[in-house]
Amino acid sequence: MNFLVKHFNELSTTELYEILKTRFEIFVTEQECIYQDLDDKDQDAIHVFCWNENGRVAGCLRVFWKDHDEAAGVAQIGRVVTLEHGKGIGGQMLHEGVRIATEHFKAKKIYLEAQQYAIGYYEKEGFEVVSEPFMEDGIPHVKMERINGK
Repeated sequence: MNFLVKHFNELSTTELYEILKTRFEIFVTEQECIYQDLDDKDQDAIHVFCWNENGRVAGCLRVFWKDHDEAAGVAQIGRVVTLEHGKGIGGQMLHEGVRIATEHFKAKKIYLEAQQYAIGYYEKEGFEVVSEPFMEDGIPHVKMERINGK
C-alpha cells in the first residue's frame, strides 16, 4: 500500500475533501455518531492516507502534538479510519503513523483514544490501555499509550 504523508498545508483541496468525506462516511454514517469532526487539530497535523482504485481515500489518520505541547514530547494519533475493512490497510497505516510520530516528531510517547472494540488493533503496534473505559460521542473508548525507546 502506498501511503501519502503530508502536512495540512501541503494537502490539495481534493485530498482534504476526500479525507473528510471518508471520515464522515465511516464515523457519522456507518457508526451513526454525530460529532464535531472539524476540531482545529487538522491544521497542525501530519496526515497519512492512501487511495483506492476508485479514487477514494481508503484510509487516513492524523498525527499531531497532544495539547499543542511539543515540549512534553507526546504525539497524538487520531481520526484513524479505513473505508475498506479486512484488507490490512489499517495495520499498515497505523504502522506508518507510529513511524511519523517517532521519526518526524521525535515523540517520547504516542497517545490515542481508541474505540473499545479496536483495542487489539492498537496493541499490535505496541499501545497499552492506560484508562478505564469512557464514553465519547456515545461510543465506549479507552486511552492508550505507546512509549518510544523502551
